[in-house]
Amino acid sequence: MKYVRLSQTEDKMPTLGLGTWQAPPHVIEETVYQALELGYRHIDTAFNYNNEEAIGQAIKKWINDGKGTRKDLFITTKLPHVGNRPSDVSKFLTLQLSRLQLDYVDLYLIHVPFGFSCDPDTLTPVVDKKTGEYDLDLETNHIATWKKLEEFQQQRLVRNLGLSNFNEAQISKIIEAATFKPQVLQVELHAYFQQIELRKFCAENQIVVTAYAPLGSPGAKTHFVTKYNYSPDAFPDLLGLDEVKTIADKYGKTTAQVLLHFLVQDNVVVIPKSTSANRLKENMDIYDFELSTSEIDRLRKLDKGEEGRIFNFLFWKGVEKHPEYPFKLQVNDIIN
Repeated sequence: MKYVRLSQTEDKMPTLGLGTWQAPPHVIEETVYQALELGYRHIDTAFNYNNEEAIGQAIKKWINDGKGTRKDLFITTKLPHVGNRPSDVSKFLTLQLSRLQLDYVDLYLIHVPFGFSCDPDTLTPVVDKKTGEYDLDLETNHIATWKKLEEFQQQRLVRNLGLSNFNEAQISKIIEAATFKPQVLQVELHAYFQQIELRKFCAENQIVVTAYAPLGSPGAKTHFVTKYNYSPDAFPDLLGLDEVKTIADKYGKTTAQVLLHFLVQDNVVVIPKSTSANRLKENMDIYDFELSTSEIDRLRKLDKGEEGRIFNFLFWKGVEKHPEYPFKLQVNDIIN
């Protein structure tokens, strides 16, 4: 395992983590335990994934079984869209720590830059039954929320702080107002959507970039096509690209290993999700080869810029009306 150092705390963040989005509780508990047994030390979850309790059970069992200690682990979770206001940070963080059975999390991210009204009974977004549109909290205040996060970092309930799905302008405003600067930005990032300019900005500001969907999120395709009316073409077959296959054959690796290594070699943290034991092992085996300059250039040319984006959050109907919606809408939006 390799690591990156986080600014301000000098904490070591493993460059490979286990993503757990779209992994149901009855599956993820066993998967997390298995991953820890294999050598994973970085687990990424979120309130919205509805699996924090199962992950907490797996961590507790692994520690109680004498396999390791809490200090060996790097656990990330996120403030949800229904709690994206300073008055709700304490409620959600306290609940999440309880679910995870932890005294602190290693990294706490604001999951998205927009906020939704919260149903207090279900802790889910309020949705208009007639229109299907989400009730937006138009008073979302990033700086006020960030200041509240800083308080919990000072209380050591959170070791490190970051953002997810924020754009450069939004991050800049927080940096200017922050006492404790953002250390990590988690965004969609893969061969077709390499976020070059945003990564340059992060490097200039000592922000580590974490890539979600680093393989193009092949496992989410069925879910989004059937439930949210995504076009199947929105999910690229990165694992089947000839350019990637050629490099994989040269090194005796899989295309997934090449795509993950391509990012890790450039100090990007990757959090591929899998519940397969073989895939968990495969995703770990990415550190014993180096891509040449010409191979890196070939992979960089796969970048499609904004056209390569998969996740624009328009599956939350009406979200684009929020003043903090972070993306420019494209003519060929992948959602109807």
